[in-house]
Amino acid sequence: MFMEFSQIGRRRLLAGFAATPLAAALAGASASAQARVRTQAHIVIAGSGAGGIAIANRLARGLEGARITIIDGREQHLYQPGWTLVAGGIWPMERAVLHNNSRYHPRGIEWVKDYVAEFDPTANTVVTRGGQRIRYDFLVVATGLQLNYKAIAGMDEAALGQNGLTSVYASPQSAASTWKLMDAFRRTGGRAVMTAAHTPMKCAGAPVKVTFLLDDRMREVGTRERAEISYHTGGAALFGVDVYHQDIGRRFERLGIAHHLQQRLTGIDIGARRATFTTFNAGQPTGQVNTIDYDFIHVVPPMSAPDAVRNSDLAWKEGPFAGGGWLEVNRETLQHRRFPNVFGIGDINGTPRGKTAATVKGGAPIVAGHLIRAIQNQAPDQKFNGYTSCPLITRVGSALLVEFDHDGNLVPTLPLIDPLQDSFFAWVMKVRLLKPAYIAVLRGRA
Repeated sequence: MFMEFSQIGRRRLLAGFAATPLAAALAGASASAQARVRTQAHIVIAGSGAGGIAIANRLARGLEGARITIIDGREQHLYQPGWTLVAGGIWPMERAVLHNNSRYHPRGIEWVKDYVAEFDPTANTVVTRGGQRIRYDFLVVATGLQLNYKAIAGMDEAALGQNGLTSVYASPQSAASTWKLMDAFRRTGGRAVMTAAHTPMKCAGAPVKVTFLLDDRMREVGTRERAEISYHTGGAALFGVDVYHQDIGRRFERLGIAHHLQQRLTGIDIGARRATFTTFNAGQPTGQVNTIDYDFIHVVPPMSAPDAVRNSDLAWKEGPFAGGGWLEVNRETLQHRRFPNVFGIGDINGTPRGKTAATVKGGAPIVAGHLIRAIQNQAPDQKFNGYTSCPLITRVGSALLVEFDHDGNLVPTLPLIDPLQDSFFAWVMKVRLLKPAYIAVLRGRA
């Protein structure tokens, strides 16, 4: 049964909401628009996820006479921050699916229903999978990232939802099947193996959330003692911000969840329900390989830039972001470091943090503002601190409000909320308030 919170006190909810930066952002949506900049520039936006659509709406309001083209073959818009709620049985799948993308596009734009197959920034051109060559004056790369399930030997994405195999990342359908298998597992018990990738991940807190939810859902029906839950991350920490790495570790210990660092899921035998982990140290395999039988497994695939970006001259060529092919942008201006008429928004950016919807919210006005200034031959005038927010669910009805910047410094926006203390209010934000805020971001109003 899906949980609802219709009995939340109206006064408590509204009073808390009024104090949030979300409320301030929405309140500012009605502010009078600045004078529009006249231009005949052709702006191409590659991708129509949260970042691409938010930028399109901001540019449509800030420019007059511009030609704006969105390139994306996906027609349905998905609310990905809701997938962990679906996976935990809190939302039905339908709540994580929004309307057709066109509903959120600004009027007058051109929509090329295809995907970019090639970027040629020297020629100011993109090539679609269908072979269409499209020239631009300015480019916004908003492609999102690529899930590399095939990097795990034996992994078959089509098998998700069967034989105890789950993954919240693949689709809203796979999130729903995660709950179906989680619900079955919590009634029988057994061995649960939870994983996280060694690469940068979208919503890096999602694997932790699913683990906490599995534990809590078993306690809810009184079967926790029947299960062995272990968490294996390919990274060197449970979370990229050290204070939360430590906090999550302590919580896992209290809950009896064994956790292992630098163990990459490198193989899986779906029929036999057997996972293979390879231990790494400083990025190099140690030669230690462990095979674990499971009854339930949550798979988080390695992630990278889409091949079209990764194989282009837009990608980082050296440094920590080169291996994943991430977009080479200045982390403060979100402008490409070598091609000044190119900007990046969202998961594709090769920056230290920030593959969340909250980062799109913070970055969208920066990108739109700097692009408009570039049209006027003006230099960037704002700095993005990499603000990232993750309401980290610790159990049903409670969450941590995790907020940090590029350098992993905590940047709490609610002075009355302890960033290391889970709360009901952070839970309400996640379950009730963030989806309307997300839609406001799409429309360029927050």
